[in-house]
Amino acid sequence: MSLLSSKNLSPGLLSSITAAITAIANALMSMLISNIWYVPLIVFGVTFIISYLLYYYTLQRFIYRKIKLIYKFIYQTKATRREEYFYENVLPQKSIEEVSEDVQKWASQKKDEIELLKANEQFRKEFLMNLAHELRTPIFSVQGYVDTLLGGALSDPNVNIKFLSNASKSIDRLVRLVDDLDEISKLESGKIPLIQEAFSIQELIKEVYEELLFKAKDKHINLLMKKGTERPLFVYADKQKIKQVLVNLVDNAIKYGNEKGSVIAGCYEVDEKNVYIEISDDGPGIAEEHMPRIFERFYRADRSRARAIGGTGLGLAIVKHIVEAHGQTVTARSKPGVGSSFGFTLDTATT
Repeated sequence: MSLLSSKNLSPGLLSSITAAITAIANALMSMLISNIWYVPLIVFGVTFIISYLLYYYTLQRFIYRKIKLIYKFIYQTKATRREEYFYENVLPQKSIEEVSEDVQKWASQKKDEIELLKANEQFRKEFLMNLAHELRTPIFSVQGYVDTLLGGALSDPNVNIKFLSNASKSIDRLVRLVDDLDEISKLESGKIPLIQEAFSIQELIKEVYEELLFKAKDKHINLLMKKGTERPLFVYADKQKIKQVLVNLVDNAIKYGNEKGSVIAGCYEVDEKNVYIEISDDGPGIAEEHMPRIFERFYRADRSRARAIGGTGLGLAIVKHIVEAHGQTVTARSKPGVGSSFGFTLDTATT
């Protein structure tokens, strides 16, 4: 029984064992019928040969056809005639246990694919819903102002300029939204080439600070460099793309930060190959449950406050795509009431 329960029984060996058992049974029965000594031997030999051929042919054809049918379901590639001959006649035939393992691996792979498809479908639904909402707000706003002007307010000098100005702002928001969506699409498809060069990351941060200085002053926010990280560190990256990353991060820190707060940039030499850049604020922070999704398109931790402030909801998604296009990673840390920090790594420029 231990032999029959072996996992490595081939169709030939199984046929031999079965044929031998049948032949022995027939030989013993022939001894009861005939007293001639060689009759049981003849019966044993004939029975064994016939049984072996029958069992072997049946097992081979049945098992191979069943296994071939199974592999038609689990494999997507089609074998050529030469490959089929090689599999049938040269390679050792797989046992039922090995086929079972292959099927289990296939089932596990398909289960993972189904879970991924479900997650992608949920993401697609949320994305379309959020996109519709982001488009609807400025469109309805423009529509409302235009309808009011056409209804008679156009001739009223007290409101016509104001309404036209507000409609123009809503159109600008739509343009920014479309531009950001186009940017993400190009980044995902790899259509935007990276033009890499060596530059001082601290100098680029100072340039970004200068561009956003007036916005920071409106909220009395200080734009600072972290003490001890002023020494110039040179990185090798696409300067304009990294500037876009820094603008998005600093702009977010200003928009969502507390009045009279601070935005602090720090640059750290991780090792000889990487530099870590971090933008921190002392704003309200982000709740822990929102952290895994903050880089998703249109995802907002505080939707009402975010829409009141403005923006397309695509800034952090663009940051993530640009950093990953450089083969690097972006991270986020936050705690409600303490503030948030966003960081990313870049290659060190070789001298």
